[in-house]
Amino acid sequence: MTQARWQKLTEWPLTIAAVVFLAAYSYEVIAEPGGSVAEVIIAATWVAFAADYVVNLVLARPRWRWFYTHLLDLAIVVLPMLRPLRLLRLVTLLAILNRTAGAAFRGRVIIYAAGASTLLVYVAGLAVLDAERGGDGSIQTLGQALWRAFAAITTITTVGFPATYTGQLVAVGVMIGGIALIGVVAATLASWIVERVEQKEAVTEAITSAHIEALTTETSSLRKLIEVKVSETLPDGASSR
Repeated sequence: MTQARWQKLTEWPLTIAAVVFLAAYSYEVIAEPGGSVAEVIIAATWVAFAADYVVNLVLARPRWRWFYTHLLDLAIVVLPMLRPLRLLRLVTLLAILNRTAGAAFRGRVIIYAAGASTLLVYVAGLAVLDAERGGDGSIQTLGQALWRAFAAITTITTVGFPATYTGQLVAVGVMIGGIALIGVVAATLASWIVERVEQKEAVTEAITSAHIEALTTETSSLRKLIEVKVSETLPDGASSR
């Protein structure tokens, strides 16, 4: 079993596990059932992601390089709030709507940024509500929590900052996530511009090469024609250079 094979086999099961986790966590925070089956589901998804991380670490070559280049996967296992980020793999299915490789890449990144922003706001809202509700802070409903998360990711400010340490940690994470998404979009735009310039240069070089080849062919044909005409005009027994 190779790592690539394992990842291919577990891609959809892990995505489904992320969807189930998000649904269970949303129900637990919003409905406040108190000791419901949602906790069992959340624990089961944690086991699934922990097992996936361990298997990937064992199969990875070189192992330590995979470890420090996949710290997000470790965070997904350690921090349950990050587990729904697996859902972002779903947006890659929309790449089929793009016609060229460059357009597909840009489409994926824009969809990824939009999906990441929406998912980040929603999950952060749930986490803040879970930490703040029942306390002395101003965040007591899901709408208030979502508004604070949205304000944090769009304005990068501490408007309506949570009162608890957990809520403050989530708010800081949301602001950092917003800055990271802006960087992703900017880098994508820059790469798109470079790609377009390279495409135009490639087309220009291809046209120039075709023109040179056509000119060479015409020159060779003209030379042969001249040699034939000259040989026809010379007296018998004479030779031409």
